[in-house]
Amino acid sequence: MLVPVQASCLVALLLLLLFGSGIHAQLSPGYYSSSCPNVESIIQQVMLQKFKITPNSVPGTLRLFFHDCFVDGCDASVLIASTASNSAEKDAEINLSLAGDSFDSVIKAKAAVEEKCPGVVSCADILAIATRDLVVLAGGPSWTVRKGRKDGKISQASRVDGNLPKPEQSVDQLTKLFASKGLSQTDMVALSGAHTIGFAHCKEFMSRIYNFNSTHQFDPAMDPNFAKDLRLTCPQSVDPRVVANNDVTTPAKFDNVYYQNAVRGVTVLASDQILHSDARTRGLVTAYAGQQGAFFAAFATAMDNLGAVGVKTGNQGEIRKDCSRFNS
Repeated sequence: MLVPVQASCLVALLLLLLFGSGIHAQLSPGYYSSSCPNVESIIQQVMLQKFKITPNSVPGTLRLFFHDCFVDGCDASVLIASTASNSAEKDAEINLSLAGDSFDSVIKAKAAVEEKCPGVVSCADILAIATRDLVVLAGGPSWTVRKGRKDGKISQASRVDGNLPKPEQSVDQLTKLFASKGLSQTDMVALSGAHTIGFAHCKEFMSRIYNFNSTHQFDPAMDPNFAKDLRLTCPQSVDPRVVANNDVTTPAKFDNVYYQNAVRGVTVLASDQILHSDARTRGLVTAYAGQQGAFFAAFATAMDNLGAVGVKTGNQGEIRKDCSRFNS
């Protein structure tokens, strides 16, 4: 009899065999080679300007892409604005902290692309390309973005709950969630490395630094000096808007220091630290901590796999004129 994690990994493999290769075949790096041949260079120039003005666009846009793909697939449904008759995905509680700059990145890129190639390139593809370009600008790896996604026609806040990882989840729970999207445990550990940039709100880790349990004031997996530093940043009466960097060592650089910090017990989120604490994922964390090249290669592969989750192609979706609203 398979244990739950083994079973979920088997499900992930079956999903990949049944759907993953087919979706990858439908998506193509040269999808716009005739209809909009310069789409990548257009978006790249917009992202370069965006990065110069607001470097924090990198973690925000990366998180936006992840949240989009994990809820109903990579179809730009997270970009849709709510209306009087519909509470959209972006207004689900867990998405309220998505950075405005990340939405602005896509809006600006879409405007530039529409000027040259009106009605051709989907918002979903623009988000995928913009995410890759911003990661590269922050010092991270590049990867080939397969294109051909259509924009989804559904965006509901009620569909978000249960589809995104939470800081308090165990390795079993996280593995099962990623497997449900056709992603492996290796993908999960590599994608978690996105926390090498960006920040977390204090409320997401307060339970680790105050009254952890009856015998420990803070999580024993956490370096005690680091826990004390976090208490200074996040006092018990902290303003809910206060944040702490996920990677306190090189917070603005996309590198492998996130994993090195996990080995030292210097992570803010429990779901990050547990990847090193759990024997099943510790090996990958240690490997990526020691070899940035290995992490970059795994991250590039994982982002390609993530970008194929639940995509709409053909007549399953549309090419939105405005990324924040459906065409009709």
